[in-house]
Amino acid sequence: MSLKNKTIIITGSTRGIGREMALRFAKDGANIVITGKTAEKHDKLPGTIYTVAEEVEKAGGKALPLILDVRDENQIEQMINQVVQQWGGIDILVNNASAISLTDTLNTTPKRFDLMMSVNARATFMCSRACIPYLQKSDNPHILNMSPPLSMLAKWFKDHLAYTYSKYGMSVCTLGMSEEFKEAGIAINSLWPKTTIATSAIKVNFPPELYAASRNPAIVANAAYWIVTQHARKLTGQFLIDEEILSKSGETDFTHYNMTPGVSPMRDLFLD
Repeated sequence: MSLKNKTIIITGSTRGIGREMALRFAKDGANIVITGKTAEKHDKLPGTIYTVAEEVEKAGGKALPLILDVRDENQIEQMINQVVQQWGGIDILVNNASAISLTDTLNTTPKRFDLMMSVNARATFMCSRACIPYLQKSDNPHILNMSPPLSMLAKWFKDHLAYTYSKYGMSVCTLGMSEEFKEAGIAINSLWPKTTIATSAIKVNFPPELYAASRNPAIVANAAYWIVTQHARKLTGQFLIDEEILSKSGETDFTHYNMTPGVSPMRDLFLD
């Protein structure tokens, strides 16, 4: 199933996984809504909503760059209105925007806790809620949450409770909404990488060795493409892993995604 002329909102799409998904979807000729808070060049982080929009156009898609703070429901509503005015509806929402702080309880400040809960759990709920009335009118609607499989074991919480709590909040949205909107035919799934991914967040916040032992964001984008091109009524309520998805679709060699040849990528912190 092609994404040609499908309207796709990707939160947090100025860099990393969000940008890579935008470029992958654009190859089909999709309408891509590029969102984020970066409108001007950042000193440390690459990409703005406008530079990614240019890349999307060059890749074969149509782009609508919009400044969006996903913590603000008024901005979400304004963004939705602009998208519908531009393209008439919404077919796919990717809740990709994320905030991370791998800190234990005593080292997680209230401000950092609120940031993660707002950007991760709350924004996923609010963006989905705002899009669903339009998704119900699409012939193949999808919501894809970039969040891990749910596993209520203490080991996933003990070292970074607040972050896990916020990301699991996104996964709970997948669990509950997929059942709530099953009859409406909206596919709601989660996607998570098997290994660490070479994003700006990894590059800026962690030792360079971790970035070197990561995979290119393209692996997640390719897996996301496979998911959102499936029939919505046949794939919903699932917690999917990028490598497993691509393996089922026929891909066997994943070494070309490695950032450093010969260096095995590190397994993601939410997977055994």
